[in-house]
Amino acid sequence: MSVDASFEDGAERPLNLGAMDTDDLKVISALVQDAVFPITEMKYDRKARRFALLINRFRWEDKSQTRHAPERVQALLAFDTVLGVATQGLERDDKETVLSLLTMEWEAGETPTGKVVLTLAGDGAIRLDCEALEVTLKDVTRPYVAPSKKTPSHES
Repeated sequence: MSVDASFEDGAERPLNLGAMDTDDLKVISALVQDAVFPITEMKYDRKARRFALLINRFRWEDKSQTRHAPERVQALLAFDTVLGVATQGLERDDKETVLSLLTMEWEAGETPTGKVVLTLAGDGAIRLDCEALEVTLKDVTRPYVAPSKKTPSHES
């Protein structure tokens, strides 16, 4: 009998997850909520049809924050089968800009096409026109203490 992985399974290990449907995307979206990244760490390779972000994500899966300060980890968030990228509310020329990712959602088109919309803090957004939903999240560094030493919070 096989058992599905649980959210807590990743607490002490680097994450390496994939999403090919909306349920999987919701899990990855929850894990990258409040991730921050410099605008310079956003790349689109048109020939490979791949859009990638090198993010500093908050380790929401780490429930043991009572034994240490809140942590972040650098991770690669990659989208494959991307046909086009559009941004809204971003100053692409300001290389000092740091963006904060709030949510990711799939807007289905004619099967299997659709759009992934990444909503950013401050009314910014990135829209990826995709041939199909194919996303990966892979931690690429060891966790480090979050510079703020605080857990992100949102006003209700």
